[in-house]
Amino acid sequence: MAAIAGSVVSFARPVKAVNVSPVPFAGLRKDNVAFRLHPVSQKFAVLCAAKKETVDKVCDIVRKQLVLPEGTEVSGASKFTDLGADSLDTVEIVMGLEEAFKITVEESSAQSIGTVEDAAELIDKLVEAK
Repeated sequence: MAAIAGSVVSFARPVKAVNVSPVPFAGLRKDNVAFRLHPVSQKFAVLCAAKKETVDKVCDIVRKQLVLPEGTEVSGASKFTDLGADSLDTVEIVMGLEEAFKITVEESSAQSIGTVEDAAELIDKLVEAK
């Protein structure tokens, strides 16, 4: 007979399952499985590979290129499409970044840029390679 042991994955609030016993599949229904969850301390943090200054400057350039209303949140995780950018806007953003950072972005690299963080990481890499 097969058995199932439980563990929990939560992105919103870290938790772990405790005192979990194997539960046989025979007669398994939603209402007869229970887990006690306890909060656990956050042990890992996601770090951006790009420098904060680069991310901030890219955010400013994106705001200006897309003429975003004041108060519109732009962060490293912001996707250009979520900010209303189409493919032409993205090309203009890349051109603005090239001018501001005095770099040249290859077309293949430019196509992989989808977020502010993607752009900032690429810029840091190109500036470092100079």
